[in-house]
Amino acid sequence: MTALKGRLGIDSARIPQTDRHGVIWLGRGNLTVDAGTLRFVTPGGGELEAGDYALPFQMVSCLVLEPGTSVTHDVVRLCTAHGTGLVFVGEGGVRMYGAMPFGPDASARGRRQARLWADAAARLRVVRRLYAFRLGEVFPDASIEVLRGMEGARAKRTYELVAQEYGLTWRGRRYDRDDPLSADVPNQALNHVSTAVVAAAQVATAVSGAIPQLGFIHEESGIAFSLDVADMFRDSVTLPVAFAAAKAFQRERRGAGTKLEPLCRKHAGGTLQRERVVTKMIDKIKELLDGDDSRGDP
Repeated sequence: MTALKGRLGIDSARIPQTDRHGVIWLGRGNLTVDAGTLRFVTPGGGELEAGDYALPFQMVSCLVLEPGTSVTHDVVRLCTAHGTGLVFVGEGGVRMYGAMPFGPDASARGRRQARLWADAAARLRVVRRLYAFRLGEVFPDASIEVLRGMEGARAKRTYELVAQEYGLTWRGRRYDRDDPLSADVPNQALNHVSTAVVAAAQVATAVSGAIPQLGFIHEESGIAFSLDVADMFRDSVTLPVAFAAAKAFQRERRGAGTKLEPLCRKHAGGTLQRERVVTKMIDKIKELLDGDDSRGDP
């Protein structure tokens, strides 16, 4: 969904969340209310060209606000009244800082998620669906420990293949939380890009009205479900972006002080917006939690 120039003046009807689709990204501008619609004035420099835009805020799930955006109190009031979310992120969506609560029609999905999570058999079906979404393969009806082991073996091989595709030397996944810079370039790039993709998953979780703490594969984290969502895009987004950034860094670092983290953030932010990753994540969450959870197969 793109912003539209001109005055829309839509200020009465409230469109259900289930009938909305997509997000609008805004950065470097002033977001205000004018005659019942949202107005965004920007000098340009971000995704939008310089201009004065009226936003179809009732037709999208949320507005994603990047750095350089100022928001008036009336914007928050209007978005609250119409159930349109405001999500505050870093440049290109590579960090997720906070989200304004959504309207009262957003609880049904969370309740379905809670029921699926609390039922052992239903939870296992969701785990199998998560792996099927990501790997294109239906795992057997086994314990979650067995499924995690199967996924780990496939992930190891995928890392090797994608690294080979980008001409990188891959010695295995290595990550020391106490000393992240001790890892080699491909592993550091994976750390940086994974952070960005998880931030996108947090945005999608907030927008869709899911409960971030109730993960099906991940358990301990306060954003466990967002980690589940991010993992669905590990092979299609995280690995290619990280290894492309690592390759670019190895090629460019002989120049004027190229740094890995900003390079990874640039690659990740561009991909998240260009490929509409947050929108795809929202669609996957809806498919995952709103489907028929009585079926025996994913």
